[in-house]
Amino acid sequence: MLRTIGTVLAGHWRAGLLTLAATLIWIAHFDRWTLASWQLPTDYYVDAHETLARLKAASEGDIVPLRPQVIERLGAPFGAHWDAYPTPDKPLMGALGLLANAVGLFAAANLGLVLAQVTAVLAFYFTARWLRCRWEWAAAGALLFAFTYHTFHRGLAHFSLVFTWTIPLGLLAVWLVAGSRRLDWRRPGVAVCFLTAVGIGASNPYNLFFWLQLMGWALIFQAFGARRRANLQIGAVTILIALGTFAIVHSEGWLFVEDTGALPLLARNYGGTERFALKLVEMFIPPPFHHWDAFAFFGHRYMRWSEWRGEIFLPYLGLAGIAGFVWLAIASIRRMITRQPLPGSALTLGWVLAYAMLGGLTNILALFAGFQVFRATNRAAILVSAIVLIFLVVRLSRLSIRWPRWLQLGTAAVVTAVGVYEQIPAPDVDPAEVARMVNHDREFGAALESALPAQAMVFQLPVLGFPEVATPYQLNDYEHVRPYLTTKHLRFSYGTPKERARSRWQAELSEATMTELVPQLEAAGFAALYVNRKGYADRAESILRELERLGYTERIELPAGNQVAVKLHPAAAPRPPLSRTLTLGLGWHIQPDPDGVRWAHEEGYVSYLNPYPHRVRVDFELTLQAVAPREVVLERDGQLIRSITVDTQPATTRLAGFELLPGVNRFMLRSSEAPIRLGQGPNQLRSFGLKNSRLQLVPDPTAASSSTTAEH
Repeated sequence: MLRTIGTVLAGHWRAGLLTLAATLIWIAHFDRWTLASWQLPTDYYVDAHETLARLKAASEGDIVPLRPQVIERLGAPFGAHWDAYPTPDKPLMGALGLLANAVGLFAAANLGLVLAQVTAVLAFYFTARWLRCRWEWAAAGALLFAFTYHTFHRGLAHFSLVFTWTIPLGLLAVWLVAGSRRLDWRRPGVAVCFLTAVGIGASNPYNLFFWLQLMGWALIFQAFGARRRANLQIGAVTILIALGTFAIVHSEGWLFVEDTGALPLLARNYGGTERFALKLVEMFIPPPFHHWDAFAFFGHRYMRWSEWRGEIFLPYLGLAGIAGFVWLAIASIRRMITRQPLPGSALTLGWVLAYAMLGGLTNILALFAGFQVFRATNRAAILVSAIVLIFLVVRLSRLSIRWPRWLQLGTAAVVTAVGVYEQIPAPDVDPAEVARMVNHDREFGAALESALPAQAMVFQLPVLGFPEVATPYQLNDYEHVRPYLTTKHLRFSYGTPKERARSRWQAELSEATMTELVPQLEAAGFAALYVNRKGYADRAESILRELERLGYTERIELPAGNQVAVKLHPAAAPRPPLSRTLTLGLGWHIQPDPDGVRWAHEEGYVSYLNPYPHRVRVDFELTLQAVAPREVVLERDGQLIRSITVDTQPATTRLAGFELLPGVNRFMLRSSEAPIRLGQGPNQLRSFGLKNSRLQLVPDPTAASSSTTAEH
């Protein structure tokens, strides 16, 4: 009894020391030795801004499972509806959001990154010990896995991908279902399978996607091989738990999306499945900013010689991972030669590579079945690392069992130190520049909130869609969230998803002059116009001069900064802004033809937002043409509105006094006749085209209204 208790306590002490080691490595790498340094993020560029925005939204209660994901202080005046833009690790984001209210946003982000390393270390250590690996080698593998280059280097920018604790536990669950003779409903392995399923279902969808494949193969192996009923049942329930958890965590994606015919927010195509596929050579190429020049040389060579790169260098396995990969390959070849069964780790690795590698099943499914959503299969490298490191430490544990104890511990320590140091790159973010930007944003945010009333709306220029858009001049994507991160009571126009009816009015104003723009913003209730100078070649001087000419001279600006806010005069009784045209969704070619016609190659979806809580009437015009004469039907949510005869020349159809429902009105234009391919190039499959759309609000005689007219 006492011996058992001592073993458990010893195991806990080792896990505690492992946790401390992982924490200290992270702190040393990012130089977070003072409380002040913890109030600065590790990264403050591009995707890191998006991660911080999610944490900020979570801290304000806007990201919660089973609720609409409406970010109240973004996307003014309607809020940023992110239901169609899934948030991975939503429970984690919620917990860190609560933490941010106590310790600050940036400190919470840092603690989240530390948590990613600690949980990865403990999960790998638990898995290796379950597989009867000696504790020193289990600890070595745990640290090597937690700091593997292709996840640790992602950092704050790819926050969800840094949390890899589900990977070793997921592999353990797969191997238990596939091969354990002791797995039944009363043994601890069931808890491992079920708890892992919950974690992997709530975490990054890429990890779930690959794990489901492996667990599926485990069930096939049992069904056609060992046929152990308990393994089959437990494996099937494990999959159901993972899928159920995923459905709950991402429920907003199908419960609350209002613009169901809209374009996907994240564009995916076949070319992306090639560019971002796992490339075998990249698992063995050190990055060009490696600590050792002899290794960095090959990274520089790859940069010079390669022409087709995706998330470059991120699949790098590190020296220890490469050693494990080579060892596993040799062991597998020997077994094949002697006609022995392959190791389970070899079968697992073989499937991951067969699916994820360039030219593998990922490309076959993308080309022939159109399955392109999981395009970045290079992210399967974390599975490769886990598999080969587990194999490596288990084999080293067996190999060193007869060594003197000092040699066992010393060798494990050297492998750990060299392997971890070799994988951790030199920081590629200037901490001093990050500190300067953050301090500037804090001062600017404080100045904004001092000058504007609580809940005031700020319109941001240049107008940017969300997410992943090409930005003008020197402006970075997601940079418009910076004032949101450092304020508490202001609302900003940025953050509304692109190509949506709710953001159409902003897109229509993107090219407006200040003479046209300012009155519309004031009528909508905006109290300030924010301009980021980095988005303009002249640093927005022409815009600011025009505002001065119009009498808007009160600025909020810090010396040597790129952010400027000009105070406006919001209307006492603001009216919600109306778009002037329809928003095109699925079924249309992205690019118009030289005449400005957007052609549909199948049913064409369009939408329009009525921002009022009641029905309104509009005069509705559509200018259509077709590749050949045909009937085109206009429907709203499956209800026929009008059948239109369309010819090869543009013709306008008018619907006077058409009634719009509150919220997003979803329309579809369709023809029963097949489209015609005009050539072999892109955008040549055509049915009918939309040249112009126009909507004008019909004034309500019982209430003050306004109308807005323009053409698309």
